[in-house]
Amino acid sequence: MPNDKTYLFQSERLGLREWQITDIPQMAAINADPDVMNFFPNTQTHQQTVEFIERMQKLFARKGFCYFAVDTLGNGAFIGFIGCSEQTFESDFTPCTDIGWRLSKRVWGNGYATEGAIKCLDYAFGQLKQKKINAIAPKINLRSEQVMIKIGMKKVGDFKHPLLINNERLQECVLYEITQ
Repeated sequence: MPNDKTYLFQSERLGLREWQITDIPQMAAINADPDVMNFFPNTQTHQQTVEFIERMQKLFARKGFCYFAVDTLGNGAFIGFIGCSEQTFESDFTPCTDIGWRLSKRVWGNGYATEGAIKCLDYAFGQLKQKKINAIAPKINLRSEQVMIKIGMKKVGDFKHPLLINNERLQECVLYEITQ
């Protein structure tokens, strides 16, 4: 099925774009999957997904970046998000721009997070003239940490995430960065 969506930029296999109202049910299903949300305190409700997408739309309008909706180019299938967002929780490295991803379990293992993240870094450094991008994940999220390494990020250190301080399993996090 040909894909007629407008992409802000593309990688070899992925199209990254602004969010559409039609993305809500599919993103809500991804956010409700306990395996996808394993390294978060909880799965997310449909309403939380709506609020997330609205935040991303506002962030894009304000800053020119967000966690972008992602489709596979071959069939136009929505698979989740990859992109950058603002982090403002209390720490010695915030506020900062971070890169992140959340993809449907059905596409795990295809290298999409790495491929899309590399294009997002190109966009952030090239188009947006960002100087530094961070990445944050719980220490136990080894798959995300591997993506950080594959996209050229360097580990800065470990920290206790202030928003996860009451979650023993997730509170210890890694911090990576890459500079222009």
